[in-house]
Amino acid sequence: MKENGDKISMITAYDAATAELVDSAGIDSILVGDSLGNVIQGLDNTLAVSLEEMIYHTKIVSRGVKNAHLAADMPFLSYQVSVDSAISNAGRLIKEGNAESVKLEVNEEYIDTVYAINKAGIPVIAHIGLCPQSVHVAGGYKVQGRSKDDADHLLHLAHLAEDAGAFLLVIESIPAPLAEKITKSLSIPTIGIGAGNNCDGQVLVFNDMAGLSPEPLPKFVNKFAEGRKIFIKATEKYIQQVKSRKFPSKNNSYE
Repeated sequence: MKENGDKISMITAYDAATAELVDSAGIDSILVGDSLGNVIQGLDNTLAVSLEEMIYHTKIVSRGVKNAHLAADMPFLSYQVSVDSAISNAGRLIKEGNAESVKLEVNEEYIDTVYAINKAGIPVIAHIGLCPQSVHVAGGYKVQGRSKDDADHLLHLAHLAEDAGAFLLVIESIPAPLAEKITKSLSIPTIGIGAGNNCDGQVLVFNDMAGLSPEPLPKFVNKFAEGRKIFIKATEKYIQQVKSRKFPSKNNSYE
C-alpha cells in the first residue's frame, strides 16, 4: 500500500462487537490498544493495564475480525524487563490472543528487543513520538520533536526501528513536517496519530472517532459521528417509554 500510495486506515477496538463493525466497514487494520485502560477501564493512563488483560481483549476482538490485520499493544513492563520475557510475552499475544503482530513503544534501549521479537517470527510495530507508557518521564502528554535535537533524535530512532525489523511505524503527536520527513525517508509504512496528513496511514481510538468519548478531546481527533449524543438520546427515550408504559408494547410481548 505504501508503494502504491494507498493510505492505510487503522482503528482501535476492544471487543468483538466493535471489531465486527469496523471490519465490516472495510478497515485495513485493527489495533487492540492498551488505551483500553483509558477507554474501557476508566483509568487516567495506560500503565496499570496488564498482559493478561491485553490477551483477553485481543482474543475477543479476534472473534469479530475477518479481513483486517490484527495488532496488539504490549503493555507496560511486558517488554521492558528483559529481551527473553519480551519474546515470551509477545508470543502469548500471538498464541493466546490471536494477534498477527505486536506493537511496542521504543527508544534506543528497546531496539534490540524489536530485533529479537522479529527474529522469533513475530511481526513488530514500533511506536515513537509521544509514548503514553513513558508519560511520567515525558512530564505529561506533550507534543514531541519540536526542537531540532529532538527531531533529529526521532528521525534516527525511526531508522533504527526499521533496521531492527519493524514492519510498521506508529508516530504519535509530532509536528507534521517532521512526520512527513520520517515517512519519506523510510521504506516501511508510517501510521500517524497527531502527526499530520503525510504519513502512510492514520489511526484513531474508535470511541474518539465515533464521538463516544467525553470532551475535551485531543486536537488531532476528528469526530465522524456524534455517537455520545445519539446514545444518550436513545437512552432517555427508552427511560421515558418504560416509565410511561409504552415499552414494551404488544408487538414486543409474547401471547
